[in-house]
Amino acid sequence: MKSTPFTVKRGTHGLGLFSNVAFKKGDLVTEYTGEKITTDEANRRGGQYLFEINDDWVVDGKGRDHKARYINHSCAPNCYPEIDENEEHIFIYAKRAIKVGEELTYNYGKEFWNTHIKPKNCRCTKCTQARESGVK
Repeated sequence: MKSTPFTVKRGTHGLGLFSNVAFKKGDLVTEYTGEKITTDEANRRGGQYLFEINDDWVVDGKGRDHKARYINHSCAPNCYPEIDENEEHIFIYAKRAIKVGEELTYNYGKEFWNTHIKPKNCRCTKCTQARESGVK
């Protein structure tokens, strides 16, 4: 068994985060970490690793040591993010049982979808399979 719970490797959208351990539905998988910055600073910086906590604060997970930044979008995700009641932490939980070797995914939300994913077509497994089978 691997000593770390995750492996970063090629996934559905480039690099992805893969589980080295099994998770049960509801298990805490990881925390989305990074520099906490104001929304104004996030708008100035831009980038794909910005996770909005509320209208005033954003976590910038761009550093490669922040493993949750590698969790890719999926329209049929196996994880979901939850912001704690103090709006200090972003936790990622298992939406269903996750097997060893499975890529970790969550839904990035409507705003990210419309801005970044929809114009290029979603590449998650669900959407890719639907396109290949001719389903809309």
